Amino acid sequence: MNRIHVLPKAVAEKIAAGEVVERPASVVKELLENAIDAGARVLTLEIKNGGVRFIRVTDNGGGIPAEDVATAFLRHATSKVQKDTDLEAIGTLGFRGEALASITAVSKVELITRTADELEGSRIALEGGEVLEQGPAGCPQGTTIVVRDLFYNTPARMKFLKKDVTEGNAVRAVAERLALSHPEVSLKFIKDGREELHTPGDSRLVSAIYAVLGRDFARDLLEVAYELGGVQVAGYVLKPVSARANRNMQFFFLNGRLVKSRTAMAALEQAYRGSIMVGRFPGCVLHIALSPALVDVNVHPAKTEVRFADEHAVFEGIYYAVKNAIAEKDPRPTLQLPQTEEKHPAPFASSSGSQLHFASGKGSEAGVLHTGATTAYTPVVRGRIDVTVDDDEPCQTPRETVDRQQERPSPVSSVQAAEPSAYKTVLPEVQRPADLHAVELEHVDANAQASAASAPPVLEEGPPALVRRVIGQCFGTYILVEEGDTLYLIDKHAAHERILYEEIRKQGKAASQLLLAPRAVTLAREEYAAVLENRTVLSDTGFDVDDFGGATVLVRAAPVYLRENDIVPAVEELAGKLAQYGKDLTPERIDDLYHSVACRAAVKAGDKTGPEEASRLAERVLALDDVRYCPHGRPVAFVLTRAEIEKQFGRA
Repeated sequence: MNRIHVLPKAVAEKIAAGEVVERPASVVKELLENAIDAGARVLTLEIKNGGVRFIRVTDNGGGIPAEDVATAFLRHATSKVQKDTDLEAIGTLGFRGEALASITAVSKVELITRTADELEGSRIALEGGEVLEQGPAGCPQGTTIVVRDLFYNTPARMKFLKKDVTEGNAVRAVAERLALSHPEVSLKFIKDGREELHTPGDSRLVSAIYAVLGRDFARDLLEVAYELGGVQVAGYVLKPVSARANRNMQFFFLNGRLVKSRTAMAALEQAYRGSIMVGRFPGCVLHIALSPALVDVNVHPAKTEVRFADEHAVFEGIYYAVKNAIAEKDPRPTLQLPQTEEKHPAPFASSSGSQLHFASGKGSEAGVLHTGATTAYTPVVRGRIDVTVDDDEPCQTPRETVDRQQERPSPVSSVQAAEPSAYKTVLPEVQRPADLHAVELEHVDANAQASAASAPPVLEEGPPALVRRVIGQCFGTYILVEEGDTLYLIDKHAAHERILYEEIRKQGKAASQLLLAPRAVTLAREEYAAVLENRTVLSDTGFDVDDFGGATVLVRAAPVYLRENDIVPAVEELAGKLAQYGKDLTPERIDDLYHSVACRAAVKAGDKTGPEEASRLAERVLALDDVRYCPHGRPVAFVLTRAEIEKQFGRA
């Protein structure tokens, strides 16, 4: 019979250490959090061999008084909690008093520290939880702690560690998250003698994001600053057009602590609903601040999971913060054309000294410029003309090209009523630069000159209003609209789909019309039953259906904007979704049904669209600033500026 006995201290401490110290990253997390709680503003983290052999954390915080140095390594010794009521409103990152004791139980630790009030510092060395040395030492204000040979006395735990590269990456991830959670702290991370991360510590979150997540991520951010019901939300979210393929770029910090919260994640993704494509995910770095009394952080050993007193308030705070940021600060996406290598290239010249060939034979694309240099604009030359250019010889233009250039008429503005040859420009022969603005138009016909002289003077007015006009369509899919110095490229399907979707949502019901002849739709048994149970819901989407028996329904009315050949597929799609949703028809799922109808009813890519219809659609898109993405999350329109175009022609 096994007798009950008390475990030896060494065994108990190793068991307890297993709950706190899983790998080097766990050690680093605890040490960095202790430094932040001590008021450090400059941190240096150095590791070797993935942190298994060597970890050193140096800070400029308040330090530990000499009389408390040995006490700090006892289990449940802490300066952050005094009584049980303090657990109801925890405002520090650490509070359990287990970290240092757990670390020393499975490693060799050396600590040097000094407070601002002390003339000399203190040093202590421990191994396996036992004190080996302790005494005074010279050191600056702050604390330096070194951890060596992690798990040297627990080989069973050692064999579960991964390669040094993997463990080192896990340590860096901890450092990066701490840098994002406290942008006021300058953090330097050194791995195997090489600096891999250094944040400025200028209290600007965007600076920390740039240092940790990179330029591309920081470039596509929208700032968030919002407060609702005592929940403050600040930080940055990615533009919808830059959505990611996974959730790895979602960082939530609650009162300065990294947390994993399904509530926060759901609020974020719900705010992006209808603005990003299905299967894509938003990215964010959001700081959530609320009263410590309204959150319980003592529910997980790693303190990464929390419990809210009012999850609904947190959800709404994050949802409206992100939703407002997208609505107010997300402009229409702008197309960026690739830049040419030189601003004013000579005609037919290559900056790389290579040869340029205009060819139309096999093995090359007719009318395409082939060159070793990067060229953004490719002129198209028709006809079988072969031109070879070498930098060492003058450019020889073929005779046929010269003839074509002579025959080509000079460009004329479409608003001129007279023939191009009726006017010529005369510059007075003066030397003063200011007089160069005195340009007169001399008419060849004397009668026309007299008429112009007798005309009443034209009063100068303010800048003309921008004229918006549709200049055409391309590929049967995109509408081109010119307005001032801006060119809009509008996806007519995405635009029409979004407009129909918003109309249905606003009215709460799609407009429908009776069919001259009912359409029979045969469904699977589950879909058939779901349709009959949700006829009212189908009515809201514009469909009026009756039971025809035998898993078949009759469609007697359909949305007014739905084409006849789309009626049956639309009913089948809605029936499938109703069968999937069952009785759990949340508002989000009702919106999904509206979206399906709008997608089916919208004009399709490649459909012929008349000029008047295209103009009406473009006018509605540009008049409604919130029509930026279709319900699938695809952009409705892109912007191409005149300046960007002129860069390609060397005019900028």
